[in-house]
Amino acid sequence: MADITATQAPLALRCEAVRKAFGARVALDGVSLAVRRGEFVALLGPNGAGKTTLFQILSGLFVADAGRVTVLGSDMRRDPVRALARLGIVFQQPAIDLDLPVLANLRFHADLHGLPRRVAAQRIARLLDAFGLAARARAPVRELSGGNRRKVELARALLHEPALLLLDEPTVGLDPASRAQMVSDVRRLTAQAQAGVLWATHLVQEVEHADRVIVLDRGTVRFDGTPAALRGVAGRGDLESAFLAMTRAPAASARSTERSMPA
Repeated sequence: MADITATQAPLALRCEAVRKAFGARVALDGVSLAVRRGEFVALLGPNGAGKTTLFQILSGLFVADAGRVTVLGSDMRRDPVRALARLGIVFQQPAIDLDLPVLANLRFHADLHGLPRRVAAQRIARLLDAFGLAARARAPVRELSGGNRRKVELARALLHEPALLLLDEPTVGLDPASRAQMVSDVRRLTAQAQAGVLWATHLVQEVEHADRVIVLDRGTVRFDGTPAALRGVAGRGDLESAFLAMTRAPAASARSTERSMPA
């Protein structure tokens, strides 16, 4: 993490007893979690655990049936414009204009956030340099590799300097080297900016160096703690075995392993 410790930094995100159902199917059942500024938190869960539904609520696409979400203290339901303005989002499915050049995509996003042109130009140049994309700035996104397209999306999400960065399965379709590079880039850049990160994934290898791991399974938080604590609680020597043991555990016993939310 960056200089400010997790216990000192302000909360970038707080979810309290969030519930969402689609007819008879309960997708989220009282989910509570928190992310502080400068903290890298991995949201680990198998497919169908509720990760994407949670992200759709956090990004304002869905409204929770119950519970409360705040971003830097701004309530998502009462003041969604202010809350959403403090978010940067990389969705699971690519959401970028493939026919526009890299530079045009970033300028368009800067205009949406009302950034002055001079400020936008400085930030774009800095991010392109940080991601090694300066030489491809005028290339259509379609010509980039999958890993570099994801870098453009990440640069776009960071352009307005959000307090919270949400990434929903951001490495889907990438090779192992590109996945590792993206994890490294996110940790480095968000630590510098003191942005909180909530990284949703089903890939255990992506959470090894997270500050905290939140295990979500069948719409319920099963665990919230460090990777080392997850291995210890599950009584397993490696994270993958611990994760499999945790997500197969009955809900009643698993809840006893949860950690209380930060104040």
